[in-house]
Amino acid sequence: MVDPKASFPVEPFRVAVPDSDIDELRRRLAGTRWIDQIEGTTWEYGVDISWLRGLCEYWRDGFDWRAAEGRLNAWPQFTTDIDGLRVHFYDVRSPEPNAMALVLMHGWPSGSGEFTDVISALTNPRAHGGDPADAFHVVVPSLPGFGFSGPTDRRGVNALAMGKAIAALMDRLGHGRYVAQGGDIGAGVAAVLTGIDPRHLVAAHLNLLPLGPPDPADPMAGLDAADRARVQGTYAILAEDAGYWRIQETRPQTVAQALNDSPAGLCGWIVEKYRAWTDCGGDVESAFTRDQLLTNVSVYWFTRTIASSARFYFETRVAGGTASIDTSTKSPVPVGYADYPGEHFKMARAWAEQSFNLVHWSTQTSGGHFPALQLPDQFVNEIRSFCRSYR
Repeated sequence: MVDPKASFPVEPFRVAVPDSDIDELRRRLAGTRWIDQIEGTTWEYGVDISWLRGLCEYWRDGFDWRAAEGRLNAWPQFTTDIDGLRVHFYDVRSPEPNAMALVLMHGWPSGSGEFTDVISALTNPRAHGGDPADAFHVVVPSLPGFGFSGPTDRRGVNALAMGKAIAALMDRLGHGRYVAQGGDIGAGVAAVLTGIDPRHLVAAHLNLLPLGPPDPADPMAGLDAADRARVQGTYAILAEDAGYWRIQETRPQTVAQALNDSPAGLCGWIVEKYRAWTDCGGDVESAFTRDQLLTNVSVYWFTRTIASSARFYFETRVAGGTASIDTSTKSPVPVGYADYPGEHFKMARAWAEQSFNLVHWSTQTSGGHFPALQLPDQFVNEIRSFCRSYR
């Protein structure tokens, strides 16, 4: 728990959406103007409208937001201001006296709720049949501009700005040494932390490599067959699946206005990625429950953060893309990587070795872009295994 006597402003937080907001959501869902779909098609043109319609009908008539709220409120939460950025975070202390601090960072289109199913096992392994020596004090922020951190209101909130905020947060919470874990945007923030906070960051674990080719004009130069296949596979996927990225890095406000006004549109925009970026064989409900999917979409809806989350891509582009993560001088901080088969963004191991002090590479047999949500036990075991060398 946060020390209430601390000199910095920290406020306890609980999710409590007004009834009027829930009623408005249901009215909007009921009034959706559904688009047509060509007979015999499913996901070829994007989200399958017949499937999405069924999901939104459940969102309107069957989904229990109050139950979802209860799950989100199961752990102590707080908000604080860091350099003008509002940061919401879970702060869950382990009962084990020698626990290590661990910050878990989400990406897009996810949020801090992605990690609620792993907090108990990470903080209290003894209660889950594990070794108490593997215990963590767990911090789970909603990155600035996402979820309960609320919309951002200034330019320049990219991975570097987020990294500075997370480093300050861990310092405020009294964690003189900690491990950072992240995927997607969270992986970029973890990479930033290896450069800006090496005195306190003991190690970083990633489930996405936030890197591009050293020479974009000749991206395959020097790669062995395995790395070449990884990169070519990623480029092939992005050729079909980078539309959201290009829109959000160039015209985020345009698409966000529509998504902020239509819950059905927002749902399609987000949930389609859970299907595309997971090893689910095209059946997203085989990997995630409807309640898990809709809890995440509902947080974006109720907090109105789809615009600020999309603006992150714009801010990354104007900062030079992945070049905003300075890897010109390799940080000594050890970095581990978990390679999940359903991850769509797979970069070359050689690039990671050039940029990071890469000490750990695990090949997972299942899982995708959202491993803590999809396979919580597997995710916990991977983090425990990686961190044992740094306690």
